[in-house]
Amino acid sequence: MALDVRSAREHEEAGHIPGSLLLPLAFLASAPAVLPDGGRPVVLCCSDGVRSHRAARRLAEAGVENLFVITGGMEGWTGPVETGPSPISGPSSWLVANTSLVPPGARTLDVACGRGRHALLLASAGYMVRAVDRDAARVEQLAALARRLRLPLDAEVVDLEKGDVDLGDGEWGLVLVFRYLHRPLFPALVRALRPGGVLLCETFTRGQEPQRSPSNPVFLLEPGELPELVAPLEVVRQREGEYDGRRVAAVAARKPAHLPPRP
Repeated sequence: MALDVRSAREHEEAGHIPGSLLLPLAFLASAPAVLPDGGRPVVLCCSDGVRSHRAARRLAEAGVENLFVITGGMEGWTGPVETGPSPISGPSSWLVANTSLVPPGARTLDVACGRGRHALLLASAGYMVRAVDRDAARVEQLAALARRLRLPLDAEVVDLEKGDVDLGDGEWGLVLVFRYLHRPLFPALVRALRPGGVLLCETFTRGQEPQRSPSNPVFLLEPGELPELVAPLEVVRQREGEYDGRRVAAVAARKPAHLPPRP
């Protein structure tokens, strides 16, 4: 498997190896949560090999094995090449575009964290992160990786769909919910934010191809539904449509200093 650590513009315009994953060096901390399990060989590429060697050292520190670097990078590559855009395989573009809404290092809660693509990225940037998910195996892998890399990241098994979930009360400057939808959880998400804190939420909407999203409509948003679910938070930014190859809705919503009661 080829992993391209150049910028999205270089990947698109200068050409890339067909089927390669795009993960710019700035987002490399997400790689352990993005690369396929099973120890498959990872071939790193950039323009001339310099960034690939830096990426290989950082991935090795994270315990990734079977790493190889293309000598001379894409400048020395003689195999097939294709041009055109590819989605970034690490963090959601919605997260990248909106972290500026909160102070650097804000205490962060990553809900339904999965393998930790966002938790790892933010913790590596100095954010204090608590990551929760119901999958015990993934949580243990993430916790072990955080210990290995000495990251400010605590991972915990939490069943987000069982009873009244306690995510804290006014504790978090940033709450993340990506590719997950459980409508009864939203009051707990609102409570968890401190005044002025921001919820970044993005998940699938109806109309998504079944193989690229949950097939159960319970886990798919209706058009225009997400801003209603996050009330009484103040929606600062929102988008809905096809992004990064998937049909999604997303909001960045801030908790007011004085929160009105839910209707």
